[in-house]
Amino acid sequence: MSEARSETKVTRGSVWLRQPRTPRDESPLTRARIVEEAVALLDSEGIERLTMRRLAERLGHGSTTLYWHVNTKDDVLDLCLDAIFGEVPLPPEHGEHWRADVSLVLTGWRATMLRHPWSTTLVGRPMIGPNILARMEFLQATLVRAGFGKEHLAAVTWGLYNHVMGSAVARAGWHMQPEERAVAQEHLNAQSERYPTLAAQGYMLDDDWDGTFTQSLNYLLDGIEAKGVPATS
Repeated sequence: MSEARSETKVTRGSVWLRQPRTPRDESPLTRARIVEEAVALLDSEGIERLTMRRLAERLGHGSTTLYWHVNTKDDVLDLCLDAIFGEVPLPPEHGEHWRADVSLVLTGWRATMLRHPWSTTLVGRPMIGPNILARMEFLQATLVRAGFGKEHLAAVTWGLYNHVMGSAVARAGWHMQPEERAVAQEHLNAQSERYPTLAAQGYMLDDDWDGTFTQSLNYLLDGIEAKGVPATS
């Protein structure tokens, strides 16, 4: 690929891989202000309502001014996704035990996504903004300090990442009301010969999402620790 074609590809790709335009002196908007308003719109009305025209109207400016700062709606979504990750708490330094650090970051990660449920529909987007990368940096640095070498680091990192993402997506996408779940459980009970375990365990009635996440994270960390993390970590 020629240098010119490579530059064109990057220009059309992720907002994080492009140099932002130099602000015009007369521009009344900033990228930060655009992202703040876009997050507010997403939180209050959902991702379906976000359009460049609607965002410009909420900002009280024309689309031309908006497009000076962001090229597309995808740019806005990527910027918003990274912005909310700034809410995920990071301790100023690593604690005494790696498991506590991992649990703190992943629990905060999940809670942040559930406060902004639109974010769970964007998990396939490039997550390479500074706030997201800072959390991934802390996570991997914690694992390296715990004794994981390069041959295991990726598998452990992505196992934890997939757990928190999967939990957030499942919780945000679950819309059955208690009455519906009760009817669904009765449906399973009526077919207990076909689904004996689901009927006996009240599969449709379990709604302890937070407790289940914490317990399953502990199971995952137990398995990781048992695989060979030094006991002194």
